[in-house]
Amino acid sequence: MEDVLVPMMAIGGIFIGLPWLVLHYVTKWKTAATLTTDDEALLDELYQLARRLEDRLETVERLVSTEHPEFRPGRIGHEQQIAQSGADLANFESMLAKRGPRQ
Repeated sequence: MEDVLVPMMAIGGIFIGLPWLVLHYVTKWKTAATLTTDDEALLDELYQLARRLEDRLETVERLVSTEHPEFRPGRIGHEQQIAQSGADLANFESMLAKRGPRQ
């Protein structure tokens, strides 16, 4: 009886157990690598908040520069950063437009 039982368990473990184990963890890794809908909603909310804060900062800088002409923004590489962020925002907004409205 033991002569038959041990090889059958070994064959079952090799041909059933190992593929099941590998496929189980492959599907776990694939699902963990994607963003959930809550994550996407949070990213959208943070993006909108960042845009509003950037607009407010630019407004404050404009107001201060009208009152004090010698004022210059203290951010390093401000002009280059604005040009790059404008291109990034345009790219992001075009991707959002392609995706369509949220459900």
